[in-house]
Amino acid sequence: INQQLYEQERRAEFPSASPEIIDVFDRLVDVAIEYKEVTGRYLPLWGELGELYAEIKFGIKRHRPMAQGSDGKLGNDFVEIKTISPEKRAGKVHVKRAGNFSKLLVVKITEDFKFEAKMIDRRALKKGNGKHAAVSWGNMPK
Repeated sequence: INQQLYEQERRAEFPSASPEIIDVFDRLVDVAIEYKEVTGRYLPLWGELGELYAEIKFGIKRHRPMAQGSDGKLGNDFVEIKTISPEKRAGKVHVKRAGNFSKLLVVKITEDFKFEAKMIDRRALKKGNGKHAAVSWGNMPK
């Protein structure tokens, strides 16, 4: 019964995701937690966890691996996904200005493996001359 309740809660939290991909996400997080407990180190799979979370939380259809320009598509918008891991001291990400995206989704993972995400329009990025734009989690709207 507990398993059924848990599965119902996960489907409610991630209504557009398949149960199989939710299960894979949960297992990956469990392995990352166990790895940290056993070794004292984080398993370096932050980007993949962030993208997988974006897929199940928002229904983003990810592009094939190593696709240039953006990480996926949400409706008609190309989305770039960046992850802030617990290992990053500064709560910000850098995104290529030349990328082909109209939305930026930043996923934040805490030390206790809690996930949050914020999305902004590309137009909200600060203007500048460099190849990358910096985006601070604290300055992003909720």
